[in-house]
Amino acid sequence: MLIDTQVKLDYSDVLLRPKRSNIAEDVNSRNSVTIGREFNCVNSGQVFSCVPIIASNMDTVGTFEMAKALSQFDCMTAIHKFYSLNDIFDYMENCDSSILRNIFISIGSQNSDKKKIRNINSIYKKGNGLKICIDSANGYLQSFVKFVEFTRNTLPEAVIMAGNIATREMAEQLILSGVDIVKVGIGPGSVCLTRKMTGVGYPQLSAVIECAEAAHGLGGLICADGGCEVPGDIVKAFGGGADFVMLGGLLAAHEECHIYKDEDGKVDFYGMSSRKAMLENYGEYAEYRASEGREVKLKYRGSVVPFIQHDILGGLRSGMTLIGAKRLKDIPKRAEFVLTNKQLNRVYEQYETKEL
Repeated sequence: MLIDTQVKLDYSDVLLRPKRSNIAEDVNSRNSVTIGREFNCVNSGQVFSCVPIIASNMDTVGTFEMAKALSQFDCMTAIHKFYSLNDIFDYMENCDSSILRNIFISIGSQNSDKKKIRNINSIYKKGNGLKICIDSANGYLQSFVKFVEFTRNTLPEAVIMAGNIATREMAEQLILSGVDIVKVGIGPGSVCLTRKMTGVGYPQLSAVIECAEAAHGLGGLICADGGCEVPGDIVKAFGGGADFVMLGGLLAAHEECHIYKDEDGKVDFYGMSSRKAMLENYGEYAEYRASEGREVKLKYRGSVVPFIQHDILGGLRSGMTLIGAKRLKDIPKRAEFVLTNKQLNRVYEQYETKEL
């Protein structure tokens, strides 16, 4: 048995300290910062640019309609894995290339997904850079690592994002197995109950910091998946070293999601390991598993476009100006986290207990 006594942090435990901008690169307004980035993928060799905000591959968020809306801002969408190959083919035949290049095609990691992997490349338009998201609630299984290796061997030039994991050693393992972008997060999502149901997890900011350090050391990238409750958390994730930030709950209940309003105008939103998700997508709920997802009703929020433009990207621009970061990749260099009073009290209590 091992007990790690070092403090681990979630986004809510910290704030970013404001800093003056560099004289040589004065950040004189929110409009003067650069929120796009170019990425070099270590295993696929692909080079692409985007604003690295990704709509989650939840079936209530990662839709074709969401991809169209977010592509206006050069943001990305991981379309959910319950679209059929025919759905994907029809969409790609008719959508604009500016949308297509900002899409990750999501798949599972079961043997049945291998057929999808073999067929995906043949239906993808050339020149747009195939991007795959291999999604699993447990990225620690050896079978998952083997599936990653199979995908890399089958699609050598595809950008592969895979997870989820939350520790440095597994981030390194996935990069060495062929992943370009490691998806980081075990249990931080607003409708995820994994931590409560299993007792397993890792505070998200610390997971991002540690996994980023490990992945970057091998030339890899990471995507912080889950835990962003407000736009400011996105800035904190980038400050911790995330290359991409994936959003679920913040984008839920918008017009572009798969929504079904009830008589009170409320919209269903649920975790992908919830009972409802199992029934919706598989038609049954396995007797051997627990529900690890929450089911909630959210108020309908209209189009996602103004929210992305003003709240998400506007908040990101403001956060960058407040810490003096002119480019997105400068945020970790400028980031200095301070513990909130709530977290400080926890730290004091911890050390007082140790002294006793």
